Amino acid sequence: MLAGAARLARWADSGGGSGGSLRAGPDGALPEAAVERAAEALRVTPQQVRVDWDRARLAGLVELHDGLARPGWRLRAWDRDDTAVLRGWVALFDAWSLARPAPAGAGPAMVAEVVEALPQLLSLLHLSAGPVPLPALLDMLGQRVAELRTERCEVPYGQEPAPDGPQDAADADDAAGASLAALLAWALDALRIVGALVPPGGAPDGIHEAVHEASEAQLTPLGNWSVWVKLEQICVAAQSPAGHIEQSAEAMLRGCARLTPGPARTEYRAWLAARSVGSAVEELLTVARGEDALLRGLAFEALRAVGAPAEAAVRAAADEPALRPYALLWLVEHEGGDPETAPDVLTREESTWLWVDTAAAVADHGETQLLVRHLDSAVQGSVPRLLEEVRAVGHPRTVQVLVALAAAHPDPALAKAVRRAAFQVHTGGV
Repeated sequence: MLAGAARLARWADSGGGSGGSLRAGPDGALPEAAVERAAEALRVTPQQVRVDWDRARLAGLVELHDGLARPGWRLRAWDRDDTAVLRGWVALFDAWSLARPAPAGAGPAMVAEVVEALPQLLSLLHLSAGPVPLPALLDMLGQRVAELRTERCEVPYGQEPAPDGPQDAADADDAAGASLAALLAWALDALRIVGALVPPGGAPDGIHEAVHEASEAQLTPLGNWSVWVKLEQICVAAQSPAGHIEQSAEAMLRGCARLTPGPARTEYRAWLAARSVGSAVEELLTVARGEDALLRGLAFEALRAVGAPAEAAVRAAADEPALRPYALLWLVEHEGGDPETAPDVLTREESTWLWVDTAAAVADHGETQLLVRHLDSAVQGSVPRLLEEVRAVGHPRTVQVLVALAAAHPDPALAKAVRRAAFQVHTGGV
């Protein structure tokens, strides 16, 4: 279903036949000249180019930056990672409400109600494991819309109450200019366009099929799989034994600092399942940019639970000095590298910076003996060389780390050398 979108995304990545970067129109659509070039190059109709362009954008194969088309991370992973393809389709499925314009006369509030109610209809289709008559779906949609209006208490006191049932909800929508049946037709047809529903007559492509031609609805295998994935995410989110699911990323990570790796990963997955990937990744990176070194390391542990969807953001984070060592190690492991040899990708300076940052985390949150043992992980091989390179690396926590290490180390001579190094960093001496 996304093969055409992937071909068009690669064509756009190559410059779109213009000799430079391809620029989309103000609304994100391809200009007519680019549509004609793509149709000729890919040997498809201009209409198919427009359809594939919309799918490429919704599936994350193409991203627009200031109007310029750039390949999304899924396009880079398309031929080597099956999960990237599946996630691309799920992104298209999640954007079903953009696949076809809403009916004329349907206000934004009415459309939003149908979009909010649709998961319940999809769950019914999934659990039915077969065709469901449209009257049954319309009845459920009416009930759900009525519940949503009642929950919001949107009707002021003294006016007509919220609809009591599906027929009342439908009547209210008719008066507003669009029937609930028309909105259901729009939703089901949009789901057919993205490949989640079987088209009328079982045709391979329902993009031009109208929902009124069918008397029932049924999920495709992809549709069933996606709803199952969504339900599984809800179950994962509910399995948060430490109760961090509703907390901020910082609060969640602080709570996980007390857990062993296994339970911590369970909390990460539950927290992530309750959020969109993009917002979760950005929130974790925001915490990583803070002053707490322990949370910085834990944020990247949580990003490991995100996996491929975090790749683009982590690559961008590699340009930030404070995040670069963590980001480089994350990328190596994500690409299948051996965690034991992953530190080899860091320069000597980056390794030293990471050593100081990790020592700061231990000094703030760990036991003093852990800080002493942390000396053994330094790449320098000797304390004098380590102190020399630590003084030069410019980490903002260098003085505090050295003072804490001097206080914890049992060797008086070594502790004295460390204190001297701390004084030199503090005063700017050599």
